[in-house]
This record gives sequence, C-alpha cells and structure tokens, in this order.
Amino acid sequence: MATMNWSNTAMSESVFWQIIGLFNWNKTGDDDEIVAPAVGALSRMRVEDIEKFDDILAEKLFALDTEAHARNIGEESYVDEDSDFSVDLFLYARCCAVANGKSFFEEVLAHPEKMPKDMEFESILNLAGDAYVQKTGEEFEHTPSTSYETFSNRTGWAREGESPQDRGA
Repeated sequence: MATMNWSNTAMSESVFWQIIGLFNWNKTGDDDEIVAPAVGALSRMRVEDIEKFDDILAEKLFALDTEAHARNIGEESYVDEDSDFSVDLFLYARCCAVANGKSFFEEVLAHPEKMPKDMEFESILNLAGDAYVQKTGEEFEHTPSTSYETFSNRTGWAREGESPQDRGA
C-alpha cells in the first residue's frame, strides 16, 4: 500500500476520516500513542488543513449533541434536568463515537441507542492542537465556528412540541 503524501493533501470530509483511521488501537491504554500516527500525518498538512480538521471534528461532535444520544451513554446517561449529568463525560463519549470511525459514527448518529456505553476518548479533542504544535512549535489558538460543548445543539435538546428557544438552550 502506498504511503499517503499528507503535505500535498487538502482537508476534506474523506481525509478527516482517513486521519481518524490512523489511530493505533493496538496501543489501547495510552491515548497519546493511539493518536500519534494521526497527529504525525496531520502535522504534515498545511495550517489551514489542521484548522479544517478541527472544524470537521467540532461539526461531528455537535451532530451527536442530542438528548437522545445523552440518554444512551451508559451509567452516567442523562435522565432529566433535575438529575446529575456530566456535560464533560457526555462530550468525551461523543469523542469516542467519532474516534471509532465513519461507519460507527454514522450508525450512532442514526441510532442513538448505539452510543458507546461507559467509554470516552477525550484525546481526540487535542489532535489538531498537537499537530499544530508539532508543525509550528506554537500554541494552537483556532476556535471552530461550531461549538461542540454539551447543549450547544439547541435542536438536539428541544423537547417535543417546543422550539429550542422555548427551552432557553
């Protein structure tokens, strides 16, 4: 199989998933080692492509930011507004869904009950920043235009019969 020339590759949805596909799951237990091949590849791309990767990741995480998905993350699932719920843990569970690749992500997006249970992969959030530092030696200051923070997807958290504005989300 030919080695990809990442320096001549422009970021796209397809390339995003190729980068995610570089995760080395043989290193389970050491998240930095799992993402290292992806960080290396992304660091060889142009700065604007690193930023675009970060934007696409944010869009994927935003898409999974729904109450239906939050109700299906295992022991710490969302129950209701009056119950304890970790917004960070839900974000990290969404990260796990993306980290498992395009097919898994699309399956989970369509079927919230298939969300990973009691699993997380926070390290994916640092991938673009780590690649940028590796490339430039400087801190990554890019902010994606789409927020992936829990409750950002107003439509995904609207109750039946109410608009997201009614909920104040």
